[in-house]
Amino acid sequence: MTTDRYQKGIDKIQELTNSSDDNPTGFMDIGESFKDIAPDLEKYVVEYAFGDIYSRPGISNHQKVLATITALVAQGKPQIAMHVKTGLSVGLRPEEIVGNIMHLLPYVGFPSVLNALNAAKEVFKEEGVTVDTSAVE
Repeated sequence: MTTDRYQKGIDKIQELTNSSDDNPTGFMDIGESFKDIAPDLEKYVVEYAFGDIYSRPGISNHQKVLATITALVAQGKPQIAMHVKTGLSVGLRPEEIVGNIMHLLPYVGFPSVLNALNAAKEVFKEEGVTVDTSAVE
C-alpha cells in the first residue's frame, strides 16, 4: 500500500504529531476504525489530506493548523479537538488557539464558538496546558 504520496502523508503526520515510527499516525484519527467497511479511507486521508494538501508549500504548519481549526469550528465538526491537539504539537500557544476561536464569534456564532472552546478546554486539560488570560479584560 505504500506509495510516494502515502509515505509523504505519513511523514507530514509524524511532523505534525511528533509521533514515532512505531506509531506513525500518533493521536491522529485517519480513518482506521472504518477498515471493516471502508478499507481505503485511510489511504485517501493520508495521501490526499496530508501527502497532497498539508504538504503543500506556502504557509507554515502553524497557519495550516489554524486554518483547519477555523474551518472545523465554522462547520461545527467534532475533529476540532484532534486539531487543537495538533496545534499544540506544532507549537501553537493555547492563547493563539483560543484567540483564533474567539475571533470567529461574529462570523460563526456563539454555539459554534462555545462548542469549539469546550473541545479546546478538554484537550488543554488532557495535555496539562493552561491558558494565560491575564491580558483579557
